[in-house]
Amino acid sequence: MPCFPCSFGKRVESAVRTPAAAAEEFAGVQNVKQYSYKELKVATDDFCITNKIGEGGFGSVYKGKLKHGKVAAIKVLSAESQQGVREFLTEIKVISEIQHENLVKLYGCCVEGSHRILVYNYLENNSLAQTLLGRGNCSIKFTWRIRWNICVGIARGLAFLHEEVRPHIVHRDIKASNILLDKDLTPKISDFGLARLMPPNATHVSTRVAGTLGYLAPEYAVRGQLTRKADIYSFGVLLVEIVSGRCNTNMRMPDGDRYLLERIWEYYQRRELVELVDISLEGHYDVEEACRFLKIGLLCTQDAPKLRPAMSSVVKMLTGEKCIDEMKITAPGLLSDLSEVTIRNTHDNADTRTTSVYKDLYSSSDSMNNSTFSSGASTSATLTFTAVKERSL
Repeated sequence: MPCFPCSFGKRVESAVRTPAAAAEEFAGVQNVKQYSYKELKVATDDFCITNKIGEGGFGSVYKGKLKHGKVAAIKVLSAESQQGVREFLTEIKVISEIQHENLVKLYGCCVEGSHRILVYNYLENNSLAQTLLGRGNCSIKFTWRIRWNICVGIARGLAFLHEEVRPHIVHRDIKASNILLDKDLTPKISDFGLARLMPPNATHVSTRVAGTLGYLAPEYAVRGQLTRKADIYSFGVLLVEIVSGRCNTNMRMPDGDRYLLERIWEYYQRRELVELVDISLEGHYDVEEACRFLKIGLLCTQDAPKLRPAMSSVVKMLTGEKCIDEMKITAPGLLSDLSEVTIRNTHDNADTRTTSVYKDLYSSSDSMNNSTFSSGASTSATLTFTAVKERSL
């Protein structure tokens, strides 16, 4: 069972670092292969634009060929990145200590001069945001069996983080663009830059609010009190997206159809959940199973966090090992106002920061109307979110 030193969370969440302090922390990273900048420069043909496979607020991602022919995704943190040293260190320390079939694999990193680079296994089929939910043509045919495997795989990866790793890990940014697909369409949870460790016996962690609107649990956005239930909420939203084939927010739709959780609750009450299953499946799916997945999505997104099931229970419900008690399904928690959100966070000494919008790890444009943000308000801050380019159906 993977274990982490409990002091890690506190150290990573510290305030602004001096160069000497940052260097000292990087020196403390253990069991991570160190690549030279020259080696990665050669692997990407001098970071040639033809090898660029993604770009976002953190910098750029390149496809590269390492020594001995291993292909890798090379994530270069830009000097102006909003992600910063804290998230860079978090990502290294969290993902380097654990391995699971449904998590990305970190090959190593480069910390040389001003260069901050992460080296991951290359995943051939991009992210769910770019394939299943993306615009344009996609050669992948997402059959029901493939979607079933993706949903169960993500759930197993989260159950591993939440219940098997010690201390438990809360990802904080589960969303379609952070689920990558390998050549066999096995899902891999990626981007651990916002992850937090849950200390033993802690009921919650008070922290700066970070995540993506549309996937963000309302109680976490309002109070800044983080629990594993926040990830479970995000997973529920993602589960409904995968079954329905549409993103959780679409401002081009009529008022009643803009927010997927509102729509699914209405259809559930009318006993018409089957109407939300992706029409591109052309009827080739198990109706009972698809509706069960949508009900599980509702269970995971309930307004009261304590009512949301643990991820191990979610896995059993998805695979049919455990029955769903429909008497326990209540209305989902909704955070539908995407223009202003007031966030109260009394346990973070950082100054109020401007909203930042991060983009997909592997994509050049994250067209979903979901803004990724990070808030470090010491008392309260009203943050205005600028919607990313809206996605059409």
